[in-house]
Amino acid sequence: MTVFCQRIVTTRWFQTSIVGVILAAGALVGLETYPALNQRFGAWFRGMDHLILGIFVGEMLLKIGAQGRRSWRFFRDPWNCFDFFIVAVCFLPLDGQYLAVLRLARVLRVLRLVTALPRLQLLVGALLKGLPSMGYVGLLLLLLFYIYAVIGVFLFGVNDPARFGSLSTALLSLFQVVTLDNWTDMLYSQMSGSPAAGNRGNLTSPEARPFAAVVYFISFILLGTMIMLNLFIGVIISGMQETQREADSAERERHRAQLHHTTLGDELKLLERQLDQFQGQLQALRLRADRAPDSHINR
Repeated sequence: MTVFCQRIVTTRWFQTSIVGVILAAGALVGLETYPALNQRFGAWFRGMDHLILGIFVGEMLLKIGAQGRRSWRFFRDPWNCFDFFIVAVCFLPLDGQYLAVLRLARVLRVLRLVTALPRLQLLVGALLKGLPSMGYVGLLLLLLFYIYAVIGVFLFGVNDPARFGSLSTALLSLFQVVTLDNWTDMLYSQMSGSPAAGNRGNLTSPEARPFAAVVYFISFILLGTMIMLNLFIGVIISGMQETQREADSAERERHRAQLHHTTLGDELKLLERQLDQFQGQLQALRLRADRAPDSHINR
């Protein structure tokens, strides 16, 4: 039974079929967002959902059965635990009050595509591996935002209180700048001394700061957008390279184990052939020994 499950789980058609079922589950959840389709084909959608859930349960059973008597080894892989959790949530006895949780679990089944495609696993593993480094980059970015927000309040708070009147509004405005969303409007407003459109009536003493505005916004974009973005990209690429090296190392180890297993099998077959040859030679010697006295008597 274990060998049968292993043969099915390791076949390419099985993996391709599971990917197709995951895509079908995602498409089904998307179709249910249309009220007209859900009202017309609701029963058919529910039947397909039960079928997809049954296929996922069968996949779990096959993978657990492939581990043999040590079925607990299935849960040593975090991706298997993730798949098991998503499938198990769909069996929780949730009533209408918690229907949103059940729908969320059905949407999360699309994430099983990550576990079905090794390349996506590599990418997610690289992101998770780079989280500590990205945390330090995020802390540096937070310091940059705080310093520039305080400077922005001192420079442009009086002229443009809608965007730089307080530390919180300045942080929000800088977030808009770092995404490059209409940042030139802020730049020209501070250069010309004209406030935000919604704050024109509250302004008492507009003050143009062309040089300070140019230095402030351009330096922040260079530091916040380009340098920080490159740091994030560098951390992700470094994590991907490290994850790829670990995956290659694990693949080499599996290949060596398979090669070692194949070599032992070949050696056993060679020993069996040599033993057969030795037995054949021994029988030939015995026949010669039996014939030798007869030939001596005939003489």
